[in-house]
Amino acid sequence: MKTSGWQSLAFLMLAPLAVQAAPPEVTPEKLKAALPALDKLVEQTLQKTGVPGVAIAVVHRDQVVHLKGFGVRAAGRPELVDADTVFQIASMSKPMATTVLARLVGDKVIRWDDRVIDHLPEFRMYDPWVTRELTLRDCLCHRSGLPEQAGDWLEDIGYERDAILHRLRFLKPASSFRSRYAYTNFGFTAAAVAGAKAAGKPWEDLCAEQLYRPLGMTATSSRYADYAAAKNRVLIHVRVDGKWTAKNIRQPDAQAPAGGVSSTARDLAQWMRLQLAGGAWNGKPLVDAKALAETHQPQIVSGYHPETRQEALYALGWGISRDEQGRLYWKHSGAFFLGIRTEVALLPAEGLGIITLSNAAPTGVPEGINASFFDLVLHGKLRQDWITLWNDRFEQFVQMSLGAETNYAKPSASPSPALPAATYVGRYANDYFGAVEVVEQQGALQLRLGPKPLTFPLRHYDRDVFVYQPTGESAGGPSGVTFTVGPQRQASRVVIECLNGNGQGAFERMPLVK
Repeated sequence: MKTSGWQSLAFLMLAPLAVQAAPPEVTPEKLKAALPALDKLVEQTLQKTGVPGVAIAVVHRDQVVHLKGFGVRAAGRPELVDADTVFQIASMSKPMATTVLARLVGDKVIRWDDRVIDHLPEFRMYDPWVTRELTLRDCLCHRSGLPEQAGDWLEDIGYERDAILHRLRFLKPASSFRSRYAYTNFGFTAAAVAGAKAAGKPWEDLCAEQLYRPLGMTATSSRYADYAAAKNRVLIHVRVDGKWTAKNIRQPDAQAPAGGVSSTARDLAQWMRLQLAGGAWNGKPLVDAKALAETHQPQIVSGYHPETRQEALYALGWGISRDEQGRLYWKHSGAFFLGIRTEVALLPAEGLGIITLSNAAPTGVPEGINASFFDLVLHGKLRQDWITLWNDRFEQFVQMSLGAETNYAKPSASPSPALPAATYVGRYANDYFGAVEVVEQQGALQLRLGPKPLTFPLRHYDRDVFVYQPTGESAGGPSGVTFTVGPQRQASRVVIECLNGNGQGAFERMPLVK
């Protein structure tokens, strides 16, 4: 899920951020006045953007003050979204995961600064010394040195969680250890799996035991099968010829701690209450307050705040920010480019939080709705059109993330003919992605990728360059497939452009097995 840069809109010094005691700004009267305006804004947003459905939960001072669904679960169908409609929440799963891990820390099952190999001894990084030093904290704040989005393409071509975590050892670091933020779903997942191993439970069972059941979150799960079986659930949507269309599914079990939760507005309101109450729920402690507070402490600079241009910070599964008046927020967004968008935004000094879930991507609708809500509550009016602002930013970000150097959708202006198919046919491999195969079927070349090979037709582009259309969460437009052909007129190497972001897309020909 390529959402780096949108997960932590934050800024401040790298120092513990306490919630300062101050007279409340958000009174029940202000909140009561803001909620009808919020509902009207959401309805207008659905009309303007065409996004099929949205669900919202608002909590204040340990009370659920607003739960509502808007629009429909699937475009062109009559079933309405309500407070009990199940959404996939994508990377909003991360702060939920660190809530579970905080409970283990409070119970002294793990510590934030345990090494990953203390609980997952088979795990390896590219550099042995990093393997020896890498902690849960490092992984949970994305400062491991792994390249951004490490492992995501492995998931897209069919590798399961254990195989992906094993293959991370073949990735050369993108930066020196602990020196730079780089958003990685599977680095994060490694820490969560290590914590679950220490607790002696599968991650999915651990979440249900430690968080979902205690909070009465009966519709929440970290397994895709439970989302798929829910009768009251949304479908996910992308734009096709300008219309929102439910054409994809997104099965994120491999990265469940980082992006695999499905839930409802009603359930997530209980989790917001827990966060804002310092680990207590209905007046009783559930998560150790000190362990939970650690998840909100900044660990690394992650970028720059888009409004103030100040430094943005990332904590343990949370983005930490202050607005122009110095108010402290805890936030995290979620996105599947295959069709889902979410955001949680908490204002802890006021005991105030909002979650917005939507069943369409790419949009900035959740961030826009949440920013508008805080304007309405704190200022009594909208200070700007947040929906348009966030939609524009997200669209720009998507284009930057998915763009290719060459537009392979257009034919080459003056292509040279390909060599005979036998030149390219064969098996190629590297350590990270494993084997790929180029085969000829009925006179046309095909590319086969993954452990249970996915087959893609190859379209000729120019001489030894072909094109295929990748699929999955990381896929953008058509990708180049470039062969290196030696004097014997046989390809010795192939580079798959979309897989080559970290230099891992080059595959060497494998010798024939006799």
